[in-house]
Amino acid sequence: MARKKTDPFEESLKKLQALVEKMERGDLPLEEAVESYTEGMRLAQACHQKLEEAESKVRMLMKDSEGEWQTMPFDTPTGGSTEEE
Repeated sequence: MARKKTDPFEESLKKLQALVEKMERGDLPLEEAVESYTEGMRLAQACHQKLEEAESKVRMLMKDSEGEWQTMPFDTPTGGSTEEE
């Protein structure tokens, strides 16, 4: 396997968390707060995109109506029900 590089998602998330903590203190000058907000939105969008890409790669194996195994997009449960039909 190739050497593992710093994960851009993890790096972006850490930067976003640091910005949020900095902004929550409430002691930033207006211009710096606006710049921090803009950077935070960019980082949040980048993290969201990475999560969507990862989700699209996750697949579940399920049997179709003929009993054959098929790969299906992974859907997170929303109703909390784990019963199979």
